[in-house]
Amino acid sequence: MSGRIRVGIGGWTFEPWRDNFYPKGWAKARELEYASTHVTGIEINGTFYSTQKPATWADWAKRTPDDFVFAVKASRFCTNRRVLCDGAESIDKFINQGLAELGPKLGPILWQFAGTKQFDPEDFGGFLDMLPKSVGGVLLRHAIEPRHESFRTPVLVELARKANAAIVFADADKYPQFADLTAGFTYARLQNAREEEPTGYSPQALDRWAATAKAWAAGQAPDGYAYIDPPAASVGNARDAFVFMINGAKLRAPAGAMALIARL
Repeated sequence: MSGRIRVGIGGWTFEPWRDNFYPKGWAKARELEYASTHVTGIEINGTFYSTQKPATWADWAKRTPDDFVFAVKASRFCTNRRVLCDGAESIDKFINQGLAELGPKLGPILWQFAGTKQFDPEDFGGFLDMLPKSVGGVLLRHAIEPRHESFRTPVLVELARKANAAIVFADADKYPQFADLTAGFTYARLQNAREEEPTGYSPQALDRWAATAKAWAAGQAPDGYAYIDPPAASVGNARDAFVFMINGAKLRAPAGAMALIARL
């Protein structure tokens, strides 16, 4: 048995992708339609800065293929706080802005924390307890992205597993890497693309990421990564895997995502 592997990009509106990823003269209003037929998922980053109307979420769902999935970055007002447990109102506002309009196209919610945010076990555990399990009859999946070394502790793994929240696997030179499997899905953000490489990542690197994604989908903990807990304790059932080409040389993100999809 194996879970479903989704590979995608961050957003769909990016000027350098025009006449590069998008065909020359392609209408800006139809960029989502084009992108969603060439990758299998998109991480919406604009929701980190502002809310959207329910009609907008419904329109995004309508304009994408039936088997497509959106990951959604949570509002900064939820995560950029000294005390996370004080953010219940912001969490409620974010969750209820219209996410349920995506229906089965709603993938994981990404809760990203600033690189200066340090780990407070009690506060972070309380934050995870506040995350809702569903909205409007749609089940929710949560991925947390800590960016400070203080999170590298077995306590984080324990809290994440208790909440069934995935710890984001970040391939980024400036952020710590967490490889532990803590939920019924995995979430990776690949941020070390290079512009001189046509696909952002080299063919050899893409081969490795394909093997890694397949291992995650099969419920395995692949070798060669930084685990807090012994990998044997992390192996479980098949799980869905989400892999996004996010940063670094963003110009190359669509080519990298499509090259990885081809390998899968």
